Amino acid sequence: MKKTETYSAEETFAFGRQIGQQAKAGEVYTLVGDLGVGKTVLTQGVAAGLGIEEPVNSPTFTILQIYEEGRLPFYHFDVYRIGDVEEMEEIGYEDCFYGEGVCLIEWANLIEEILPREYRQITIEKDLDKGFDYRRITIEER
Repeated sequence: MKKTETYSAEETFAFGRQIGQQAKAGEVYTLVGDLGVGKTVLTQGVAAGLGIEEPVNSPTFTILQIYEEGRLPFYHFDVYRIGDVEEMEEIGYEDCFYGEGVCLIEWANLIEEILPREYRQITIEKDLDKGFDYRRITIEER
């Protein structure tokens, strides 16, 4: 388990960039945190660490965004609005989860039954006692 604390969106982005720089083909990350906690900022950092320069936004309505310009393909899922796991099958999630790219899945708790056996869960939490922009970020092997 790895824990870090950030005190600004820039620091959260930079931590995400480190994850992207160290990411290897076939890795799956899940991203857990409340609305407005900085999941998109962290994801943008991961993309930057993979060498992706195009704008990265949360694919809330499309469920999946694919970025192929970096050193590895980057599959960014946001399954917040998913109806059921069958929608994931229609998207072809297995090609992403078990392919040669890096997956990052927001709201992955909604699709736990189809997650790979091994993945890394990134949890972002606020603590307003430590400041408005404070974040505690934990990475756990699952």
